[in-house]
Amino acid sequence: MRLDRDNVAVVIPALNEALRIRGVVEGALAQCAHVIVIDDGSDDGTAERIADLPVTLLRHAQRQGKGASLRDGFAEALRRGFLAVLTMDGDGQHAAEDIPRLIDSANRHPDHIVIGARLRKRASQPTYRRLANNFGDWGVAWGTGYQIADSQSGQRLYPAAVIALGDVPGEDFVYEAQILMSAAQQLGTRCVSVPIESRYQNEDSQEEFRASHFKPLRDFTRITSHIVGQCLRRGGIPAVYRSIRANPPLIDDPSGEFSGEAATKAQTHTR
Repeated sequence: MRLDRDNVAVVIPALNEALRIRGVVEGALAQCAHVIVIDDGSDDGTAERIADLPVTLLRHAQRQGKGASLRDGFAEALRRGFLAVLTMDGDGQHAAEDIPRLIDSANRHPDHIVIGARLRKRASQPTYRRLANNFGDWGVAWGTGYQIADSQSGQRLYPAAVIALGDVPGEDFVYEAQILMSAAQQLGTRCVSVPIESRYQNEDSQEEFRASHFKPLRDFTRITSHIVGQCLRRGGIPAVYRSIRANPPLIDDPSGEFSGEAATKAQTHTR
């Protein structure tokens, strides 16, 4: 069955997102009929900003982290029988206009996780974030056995079989890395990346964003130690390395603007 705006739910975890959450949710509703927002113990009026909108709002009395928010959103989507879930951050970094492109890609690549890869206007991405994301791509590849373009992006489409995976370990941002690895290891699921624009606060933009909850040093340390521990427990490191080398990123870009370039860069980074 093909995915469309009526059988895909948008899941938005939100922690103190009063600044942008209403625009994010309204944008998502323009593209999909069903939106699930998880308010993770916000104390800035996030939930009140969207109280009159036709969304499903789940609330945590206290902060539980992004991993817990995603788990709860996934469980609600499964309970209601959606065929896939599309995740977006609540801070406005992701454009709702990209939702149809991710759904179209999922229909071209059934049973894949679709990632909105921040490949367009990369010059607007802070250098430290770009380097950290490249490092994250390298680390996650050791858990999946293949390379991914922008494994750290929070704008993703997950098939129902992936969000139904039980016992996916890890909290906060570690959970987002682990679900890619668990899907690869348990289901043989691969990722396909769709180029989207980077959207960050900079001197050339009038858009205002709150400070990121993602702290590169802290969170990449957590992600890396988690992945290294898994690799050591599983063993077979030479075979995993060969698999990574043999499987460059899969990029769904009908224009051809990024496909060859991204694959070439990824192969170069593993040498």
